[in-house]
Amino acid sequence: DQLLFGINQGCTFEDLRVEHMKQIAEYDLDGYAIGGLAVGEPAEVMYDVISAVEPFAPKNKIRYLMGVGTPGNIIEGVYRGVDLFDCVMPTRLARHACAFTLDGEINLKNAKFAEDPLPLDPEIDSYASNFSRAYIRHLVKANEMLACTLISIHNIRFFQILTSQARRHIQDGDFCQWSAEWIKRYRANETQA
Repeated sequence: DQLLFGINQGCTFEDLRVEHMKQIAEYDLDGYAIGGLAVGEPAEVMYDVISAVEPFAPKNKIRYLMGVGTPGNIIEGVYRGVDLFDCVMPTRLARHACAFTLDGEINLKNAKFAEDPLPLDPEIDSYASNFSRAYIRHLVKANEMLACTLISIHNIRFFQILTSQARRHIQDGDFCQWSAEWIKRYRANETQA
């Protein structure tokens, strides 16, 4: 019961991307992926390519953006019609002591978390919520593998909640308003992380 996807390629050349999507759309595949956009291109270029090829992907099939994303990339991708994402970011950043919160990313190596009694994000429910930022920071500083595990659990739960909320707001018909508010809150503290 595996699914077969066509993978759209063409670098950042929108004309090549569109032509290729038209070609692979002729096959009755389970889904259509947009590949090759998570290898260093600026986010705005990625969004332009998605916007260019999306109208040519079959409407009743899954649209998959390969190897993406940041929370902002996911919201922007959903806005442009993407259904499915995959990325190592939640666990890779966890290995570097970075946790996602609704108010942006936090780096638990920072001394300001040494005595912080809050969970990683009070609004994200996960097993990691049972532990304080100070305790997890202590684990990070002690090179204890449990730190990576707890932050990974938290980060994955963060993305589950993000995508669940996106789905709900699409169904409610207010995705555009919700996503703008979500991104504004998430990015408000970027320089402070």
